[in-house]
Amino acid sequence: MALAAAATLADSRTMERTETELIAAVLKGDSASFEPLVRKYSPRVFATARRYARRESEVEDIAQEVWLKAFDKLESFRSEAPFEHWLMRLTVRTCYDFLRGHQRNRESSFSDLSEPESDWLDRFVTAPDTASDDAEAAKTLVERVLEQLSPPARLVITLLEIEDRSVKEISKLTGWSVPLVKVRAFRARAEMRKIVSKMARDKYL
Repeated sequence: MALAAAATLADSRTMERTETELIAAVLKGDSASFEPLVRKYSPRVFATARRYARRESEVEDIAQEVWLKAFDKLESFRSEAPFEHWLMRLTVRTCYDFLRGHQRNRESSFSDLSEPESDWLDRFVTAPDTASDDAEAAKTLVERVLEQLSPPARLVITLLEIEDRSVKEISKLTGWSVPLVKVRAFRARAEMRKIVSKMARDKYL
């Protein structure tokens, strides 16, 4: 067991040491050297894509687009920062492009709320302090709300509230200025309140 663990650690360190070499080889025309990077970082790319797309086919499309862009834009990578940071910025921006490209009227009737969702919404509207953020019904309702947000609002709320990233991190990932991130976060929360209010109104119509 100890030998296997040591071997795994050695492999990991080797990968870290050779990432720059792999990238250099790709830039010289050795496309096969890109494969180890794809294998290593695909789980993170897929996990991020799943926050913005529900259908697995859409998730796969996003991931494929990320890797195509990463390969095409590899010359723009500057080794002063980790490759992973560069790749995740590319992933987030690709997800944002996906949201904008698939923007449609996401409003739907909330008359089909489950009983737990309906009860949670009642508590949220009449006595917010009694509505637990950890309730399963709350999580389901949050997913419903996220699907109806505009692309900038959904992106910033996902990064800020779900991934718990700082405003500065979001600025680096998205390319938006820090003031713009703050403005979009403010507007996104207003959008969410408006959607929840509509849910409550629809429930009693």
